[in-house]
This record gives sequence, C-alpha cells and structure tokens, in this order.
Amino acid sequence: MSMRRRRKDHRETVSEHETEQYTVSIPGREEVLKLLQRSSSPLEFSEITRKLRVRGDEALNAFTRRLRAMERDGQILRNRRGRFGLIQKMDMVRGNVIGHPDGFGFLVPEDGGTDLFLSARQMRQVFHGDRVMACVAGVDARGRREGVIIEVLERRNHSVVGRFFLENRLGIVIPEDKRITQEIMVSPGDEHGARSGQIVVAEIITQPTRRSRPTGRIVETLGDHMAPGMEVEVALRKHQLPHVWPAEVLAEVQGIETSVPGRARSNREDLRDLPLVTIDGEDARDFDDAVYCARDGRGWRLVVAIADVAHYVNPDSVLDTEAYIRGNSVYFPERVIPMLPEVLSNGLCSLNPDADRLCMACEIQVGTRGKIKDFRFFEGVMCSHARLTYAEVAAILVDKDEPLRCQYSSLLPHLQELHALFKVLQQVRMQRGAVDFELPETRFIFDKQHKIERIVPVARNDAHRLIEECMLAANVCAAEFLKKHKVPAPYRIHEGPTQEKLSDLREFLRELGLSLGGGANPQPQDYAKLLAAVAARPDSHLIQMALLRSLSQALYSPDNIGHFALGYEHYTHFTSPIRRFPDLQVHRSIKSILRNKPVTMSHEEALNLGEHCSMTERRADDATRDVARWLKAEYMMDRIGEEFEGIVTGVTNFGIFVELLDLYVDGLVHITALGNDYFHFDPVKRRLTGSRTRKTYRLGDRLRARVVRVDLDEARIDLELVETTKRRVRRGPAKRRKH
Repeated sequence: MSMRRRRKDHRETVSEHETEQYTVSIPGREEVLKLLQRSSSPLEFSEITRKLRVRGDEALNAFTRRLRAMERDGQILRNRRGRFGLIQKMDMVRGNVIGHPDGFGFLVPEDGGTDLFLSARQMRQVFHGDRVMACVAGVDARGRREGVIIEVLERRNHSVVGRFFLENRLGIVIPEDKRITQEIMVSPGDEHGARSGQIVVAEIITQPTRRSRPTGRIVETLGDHMAPGMEVEVALRKHQLPHVWPAEVLAEVQGIETSVPGRARSNREDLRDLPLVTIDGEDARDFDDAVYCARDGRGWRLVVAIADVAHYVNPDSVLDTEAYIRGNSVYFPERVIPMLPEVLSNGLCSLNPDADRLCMACEIQVGTRGKIKDFRFFEGVMCSHARLTYAEVAAILVDKDEPLRCQYSSLLPHLQELHALFKVLQQVRMQRGAVDFELPETRFIFDKQHKIERIVPVARNDAHRLIEECMLAANVCAAEFLKKHKVPAPYRIHEGPTQEKLSDLREFLRELGLSLGGGANPQPQDYAKLLAAVAARPDSHLIQMALLRSLSQALYSPDNIGHFALGYEHYTHFTSPIRRFPDLQVHRSIKSILRNKPVTMSHEEALNLGEHCSMTERRADDATRDVARWLKAEYMMDRIGEEFEGIVTGVTNFGIFVELLDLYVDGLVHITALGNDYFHFDPVKRRLTGSRTRKTYRLGDRLRARVVRVDLDEARIDLELVETTKRRVRRGPAKRRKH
C-alpha cells in the first residue's frame, strides 16, 4: 500500500506546492541551504539574490515567498538586522515546548539535544506543545541551559478545554491542562450562553504574546463541573482525541453489508468446521482473535485466526485515513472510542459466535518442547464455535467445573490442548528470560448515577495467560515472515535500560540489599532472575516499578532492534487490527506477499507510521490515566476524614505518596504534614529524614493516613499521617505491562 499522500515529509510537500505555484524558475531550497552553509556569516536578501542570480520582479517576488516559507518551516532564520542564516550556525534550537504547572517550561530540541529551560516570562508567549525557535541565553544557577524564544514556528493549540468563570461581564477560561498556565480571556458576547463554573471548549482567537494574554470564544459547552461522564468529555478534548466520525466516513460505511457476501469467500481456505473459539473478558464487545489447538505426532497444531479488517478498509480511503488519524481504540471506564465504526468493530469484523467471518490465519507447528517448528499465513473464512470468557475457561481448565465442562464438552479436548501448550510455552518463556511485570490492575464499579461504588482488583488467571501466549506466538511469526521477505513494517521494538537509568536503579536496589546482574549491559534474563527472587517479598510491587522505570517505552519502528522485555529478536503486532492501526498495516503487507504483489510502503513511510502510532498510543494512555485519576478523586470526596492503612509508593522533596490499601487510590502527604521537623530528601536512597527526630520515610513503609482534602480540579488527594510502622505489606492481584 502507498501512504505517500498523507505521510510524506512536510518540507517536500511544501516545496512541491511552491514549485507548482511559481510560474518562473527560481532557486530551490537546497540551493539556498548550500549557499548559506558555505557563507561565513548571515547574508542579506540582496546578497542571496545576487549570488543565486535571481533577476526580475516576478522572480524576486516568488523567491521572497520561498524564503518566507523556509523561515516558517524552521530551515533558515532572519536575524534582527534582516540577514538570513542557518539555524545551526546561529546557535538556534528548534523544538517543542513542554509546560509545567508552576509556570516555567522546557524546550525539547528536535535534534535530540539537551533540553532548554524556559522561564515563566518566556512561557507567557506560548502554550504547551507549541513548536518554537530559541537561542541559548546562558546557564542558570542550577546548571540548566536557559533559552530565549526567538520565534513561534507552529501553534499547536487552536482550542482549549477548561472551566469558564464570569465576573463583571469579563469571562475567563482556566485550561484543564495544567501545563497551560495562561487564562483565556473571553469578551462579552463570545461566551455563547455558557454559565460561570461550567466546562467549555474555547476556540483561540489570538494566541499569547510577550505583551498580551490569549483571547478566545466559547464554541462548545460540555456541561456542569460534576456532571456524570464529564471526565471523559474533558479528556477527549484535552488530549485532542478524535471522537466524532466525519460525515465522509459515515457515508462510506453506510453501504457495507452486515454479513459476509458469498463472493468474498472465494479463494480462501474454509475453516468453518474447525472449532475455533474466542476467549475474552465478560464486557468485551469486539472479538478480533480466535484460537484452536490439537496435538499431533510432532507436537501441537495451533491456529490463530484474526479478523480480516484489511478486506474492508481500503488503503487511502476516508475510512483508512480516519483509522490512521485515531491510531488505536481508546478504552475508558464504561466508554470506548473505537478506531473503526461499530458496523465494523462490533459487527462485520468482530468474530461473533455462529457467524461467518473473513479472517487472516496463522497456522503454527509447535514442537513438544515449545519451539516453533514451522508456520504459514493464509486468508480464510471461519465461524466461531463459542464466545468464551476468561472466567469460564479458567473454571473449565483449572477448577474442573463439571456443568461448564458438560456444556462445552465438544470443545473440551481442544481447550485442554490449549492449556497443555500454554504450560510448555510458559516454560520456554522462562527459559528465554522474558521480563514478567505483574502490576496491580483495578476496575471501577459504577452505580446507576454513574458514581463509583467501589474499586475492585482484577485477577489474571491461566485463561488470560493462555491467550497471551497464543498471541505472542502469532506476532513473532508475523515479524519473522516480514523480515524474511525484507518488507518495511512497523515492528514493535523495546530497548533496554540507558546507563543513566541503570545507575539510578542500582542505587535503589543497593538500599534494599539487592543487585541486578549483567554488569554494564544487563539482559532480560537478569531482570527476570531478580523479579523471581523478590516475588515473595511484600515490597515486590515497588521493586517491579523501579525495574519498569529503568526501561524505555515500547514503540513502533521499521528499525527492527528486537523486544528487550519479551526477549524476542523480532516482534510485531498482528493480532488486533480492529483496535490498532499498525496491526492493520502488518495484515496488508502479509497479504501483498501472499498474493505476490509488491509492498509499496517505503522505509520512510514505515518510520512515519511508527512515530504517529506510538504518539497515538501515548495519547490514549495519558487520556485514560487522567480519567482514572479524576474518578478516584471523586470517589474519595465522600471519604474525607476517614483513616486507611497505606504503603509509601513514592518519595519526593515535597512529601510522600501513599497508596491506600484495599482502595487502590494514591494520595500525597505533604512534607509539612510529616511532623514538626525539617525533613531532608535523599534522591539516591529515595527517602526523607527528619533533622531533629531522625524519622525516615522510604518506599515500602506501611503507615496509617487520614484523608484531609480532595481537589477535583487538580485530581489530587491530600493525606495526613495518623501513625507510622515499618512493616511491609502484601499486594493484590496484578496486570501485565503492555508490550
């Protein structure tokens, strides 16, 4: 598939448009850049035109527009004397602004250099996320490079969600995103019916400058501050999550049939008699994977069938473009923002029971010791023989539930073989040294008014792990298949720890009397060995968190460097094309290979795709995390004054973070609430120690805390200590880190 039209490098696209616009021949961007590179100093416009032989009014006007475009794109810079020069020669840095709630910020350079500190005064003229050009002004007292913003290259915030207040006919919007510290001024008549205290969306009319505040007009009133579901509405707009289907998309899916037409079954392998089943959570609505397993003389035959989304979503269609923009489905409590319209995600692409569905299948031959001996991919048509839940499968296989075993007697032999295969694959996983992070997972239980009734742990069982091993096997086969055919693809990659993070981790472990093997280059096996050694410790959760923080985030990239945590040399995502765009692209590439058609995606396009989908994944994580924090704060509003047992999960120079046990909620004990003493923070040992009392607070300490304040706007819970003991605590059920 070709995605050049929407993923081409921005500057190339601009240059092409410019060439089309100009009716006279003028020097290209590369010629300008080469001239400025050779020059020992910035050049005046007349010098550039003379050296590049630009003559005539029409050519000079066209060339002026080209230089302005190069300025906008950050390729060149015009100084205060009107001379043009290269950014790198003028000690200029371009990058994205990261705001801080306290008013200051940082510029993260695009070239990967050291961040620049931006003072609160500098931040007045920009919003969090803006792309700017800055120069290095010096070094502050803390040794940080300070930046001065020279020019705003791109404004990234064109609307802001926040809370509207009206006083003396003057309106302001206080942004929900605390990284944006400017208030948006709203003139009389621009509030469009919004009432003071409501949550609104303000369109930015004028952006902030050094001398003036930003102004805006209300374009949407979301509702009252505490209205049910408001937390999701705010998160959607704060993180700019696409959540409304464009009319063109709705028109395109309107003609999609609700059942698989007969013509679509031709040239496909018929798997409808194969007892494939889906195994998902009780509340799942889209089923994109089904499994089957049987033993043979060489080991096991495992079939992983995945919904054939690529059959319905054509490259470069409006549906494909919208799916790319969304990148993935986003799962909030009680609400899903799907990547594809429901007619596909919950209908024609979902492997619903007793319904014919098109699929992409991976048939894997697994040896008796768990090694993948062979595999093949093919297009098929299937019919799921049952929609099973994790709880049902665990009851059948582990608890030997007789009524359920009788109900699914025809499927029982295949489920038992899946379980047997899982146990062997789990042993291979341990031998491979895959890093198994088991972190607490919780679920919100709501009442009829959409208020949290309670927060409950979600336990993982053998059924969860069984499906995970099947999906891992299919994903590895997909990566091997693409690598074999030398196809650029969005591999799922994960790097090991940096030296800086590794040093911090070793200091932390030393305080606990622990060590990580592997020297300067630890391997997954070293992490896995340490995790196994601390599994029975009551503070194992905190140790896991420290190990996890030492690793980078997994992301998508055509540069196949392997997956550190899983211990794979080659890995990609193949098994969830309904909810992840990279999986859809992997399907397209595999189909092209099977049909002996060229795969038209270039390495650059795969790189752009990987960067975009990694961003949308982080965006979804940030949004769901915000919603969870807000819901937990709301949940604690009715518990102010109550006391709970807790464990210290974080130590900073301004206090300690405490998780309230059995509630799965975190709160802050500010340093001023620790007692009448001066407390000093040790960042290496991660503890606070009182000067007079010598009281020490460190990770894993158990204590009793009282809820004293809840700030919904900040989603913050403030605690105070009741008493402190130094016992360690046990943890609840766990979830696995997303790979």
